[in-house]
Formats: sequence, C-alpha cells, structure tokens
Amino acid sequence: MSEPKNVTGATRLASAVRDMWGELSASERVVAQYLVSAPPENLLFASAQELGAASGTSNATVVRALQRLGYAGLPALKRELAAGFTSATAPEERLKQRIAHVGRHDLDQVKDRVFDEAAERLDQCRRLLETDVLKQAVQMLADAPEVVAYGVGASELAARHLVLKLRRAGRRARFVGATGFTMADELLGLGRGDAVVILHPGRRLREFTVLIDRARAVGAGVVLVTDVPTGPLATHADVVISAPHTPTGITAESLAGIVVMDTLVLALASLDEPRAVEASHQLTVLRGQLIDRAEPRPRKS
Repeated sequence: MSEPKNVTGATRLASAVRDMWGELSASERVVAQYLVSAPPENLLFASAQELGAASGTSNATVVRALQRLGYAGLPALKRELAAGFTSATAPEERLKQRIAHVGRHDLDQVKDRVFDEAAERLDQCRRLLETDVLKQAVQMLADAPEVVAYGVGASELAARHLVLKLRRAGRRARFVGATGFTMADELLGLGRGDAVVILHPGRRLREFTVLIDRARAVGAGVVLVTDVPTGPLATHADVVISAPHTPTGITAESLAGIVVMDTLVLALASLDEPRAVEASHQLTVLRGQLIDRAEPRPRKS
C-alpha cells in the first residue's frame, strides 16, 4: 500500500521510529529520539559525525540506527527531508541557509561540510552497488556495438564523462543530451544490441520514457543510473544502479554518477585489456602528432 502523497520526510521518519522502536538498541533509541526532535533543516546539513556528537553517541551508531529505521544511509534520510524543503523554499533562501549552516568565513567548516557530504554519498553509492548488478551492466556494455549515454542538465557531465572514457578504452560511444523534437533525430541511430545508459536525476521528463520505449522497440539494452531506483522508470530498465544525489546542493549533483561511470569503464577495460591498451596507445600517438615540434619547449627552472 503506497503512502499518501502529503506524507513529508519528517512524518515518515517519526512513523519509522514508532514502528521500529522495539527493535532498536538503547544507543539507537537515543539517536532516533534526537532525529525526531531536531528541526529537519538541521538534519539536512549535518554529517553523521555531527549527529553522533549531538546525540551523545557516534557516527557509526547514527548509520546503524538509520539502517534499522529503513534508510539506506544518512543521504537517503536527507533526500526525503529535502523534498519538502526544496519545494517550499525559494532557491536563494536555500542558498542562504546552506551558507548559514556551514558558517560564514569559516573555511575549515566549509571544507569539512563539502568533503563530509561527498564521502557520505559515495559510501552509500558503493554499498548500494551490488556486484551482480555491476556485472550485468558491464556485460551489457561489453556486448554492445555502440553505447549511447543520455543526460540532461547537471547529469550531462556524467554522461559525457562516460562517453569520453569509453572511447579512450576503444569502445564506440556517443552522447545524447537533446530534448524536444531534436531528440527524435538522435534516436534514429539506435540499433539492436546497443546499450543505452541513462543518467536519471529523479525528475520526470517525457524524454526518458521516449528513450526507453525506443530502446525496447529496436532491441537495445537500458542501464538506468538514478537517484530513485524504485521509481517508475526502473521497472522498464534492464539494469538499475543507484547513484545518490545531493540532498543539500553542497556537492555536485553528478558526483556519484561520475564515480559509477568510472567503475563501469574500468571494469569493462579489465574484460578486454589488449583492446583498452591499444586504444590508449593510439590516443598517445595521435596526441603526439598534434604537438608542434617546432615550438620551443620551456626551459626547466
């Protein structure tokens, strides 16, 4: 049974604590009590270490408590809390709150906030990426005559990154980022056996559905890299990889997606090392041809 649409992240958290209270250890209960009593915006910008200190426990206890409550980790809780925060708060106000929480002119705190959130997102991404899922995705890319990477907005960076690295590994790949009518021309070249990698940020765009439908019609495989692995699009993909997005806007939206792309390419290269090595050699040769040998080299100091 699905939850009512008006259920907020804070309501969902309180409900989870009530339902799981009897299953929590004493220290996990302390964390749970702190989580439901703290203002949601404070949780949104806090690290696991800070929550542990605030609740008198530890960052490990915070993570265990969240997992016991049904969250994949702290980023998962933050994303649910952020949904109401971002829909009800103007972008400029969200920026002001981010600055207020990291501390004005406190460069050490700014550094810690950015690196802590990046580490949390990547740690969760690594835990969610199961070996069998990775193997399926890599095999699909290995068997594909061509890989098509689709990404729009902030997701474009990760899609272009995948194409660049695949080409350098000796694979045929192209980037598609068109929307509207211009996307139709890009879809004409999609063929049987090709692999489509979709960087899906969680926002519902008609282009995602059209792309998946086209892939199904021509016999191409679909790898969905998304922040919502249980969303409607996931049911139509062959492989679904979870890439947690930023709940606060402090770190780049495409951070986890780029790391997933790096994982796919390195795993793919390991399946056919001679091909990847030869492509790397050819790239080096071509780069050498582009260097103007007549240019004087700068003197070493």
